[in-house]
Amino acid sequence: MKEEKTVFYPYSSWLKQRYGEKVYKLPVNLPVSCPNRCDGHGGCTFCSEKGTGFESVWQPASVTEQMQHARDVVAKRYKARKFIAYFQNYTNTFMAMELFKAYLEEAAAFPDVVEISVSTRPDCIRTDYLACLAELQERTHVGINIELGLQTANYHTLDRVHRGHGLAEYIDAVLAIKRYPFTVCTHLIANLPGDTLRDAVETARIVSVLHSDIVKIHSLYIAKDSQMAEDYLAGRLTICSKEEYFECVRVMLENLDPSIAIERLFSRIPEQDAVFCNWGISWWKLKDEFEVYMQQNSSCQGKHFDYMNGSALKGVF
Repeated sequence: MKEEKTVFYPYSSWLKQRYGEKVYKLPVNLPVSCPNRCDGHGGCTFCSEKGTGFESVWQPASVTEQMQHARDVVAKRYKARKFIAYFQNYTNTFMAMELFKAYLEEAAAFPDVVEISVSTRPDCIRTDYLACLAELQERTHVGINIELGLQTANYHTLDRVHRGHGLAEYIDAVLAIKRYPFTVCTHLIANLPGDTLRDAVETARIVSVLHSDIVKIHSLYIAKDSQMAEDYLAGRLTICSKEEYFECVRVMLENLDPSIAIERLFSRIPEQDAVFCNWGISWWKLKDEFEVYMQQNSSCQGKHFDYMNGSALKGVF
């Protein structure tokens, strides 16, 4: 078996340390939308009508049916024994509380589920929903992970992509979540048009000082039927080169707390759903190439994680 690289802390290792063995996600799409799509603005410019639930199947099947189908696939392929129910599409706290509870209960009751991962937006985190999750975790002993889509700390860029929230909402959401025994995963898009390397550094630093447990770094893909697809096909939007993306992710990782697990470095989207993704190269080939690039540059996660706890005082007083 191929050994894990040491240039960053892989999510697979984090899961093994937490649960004692490999754990696999069972993707679930709930019948939800997003407040950013319901306000008449059409959502983020990178989002298509499908949202991001490309990995799920069998819609509109129940939570149990979707999870059973996914379990049959991964159990056969990987001999998996522990699972995470992954509510992945759109904004999974953007629904009535009673309905939210019902979906959680169904997922928690599924055999061999050790965790529920809820993907949502920073502006859809509220105390009563967090209390509901806390009660479920205490009663069932199923862990809770909350995935927040920040994308970038540059609020000017967030405005340009019609994200519908700024940096403050992310900070508020993480502080609220951290009052509970949950873990936080932060989604970032490393190469949004308009962002600079300085933005990449500051994004990594903010995620670190707020103690996100996991980070998903995405390369910008252009989904069909999105505003970005219109702009890209019309020549109004350009994507950075692969080499520029590598540099951006390198500085992100160098400034990221080395205890934060890295779940993803490149986007994954079915070819038929995108007009551009990963420079036409498979994500796993890019990952191998990026690891070599990091080694050649004597780089690793946390290389510049030296800015907390009164850094200006170090070596002076």
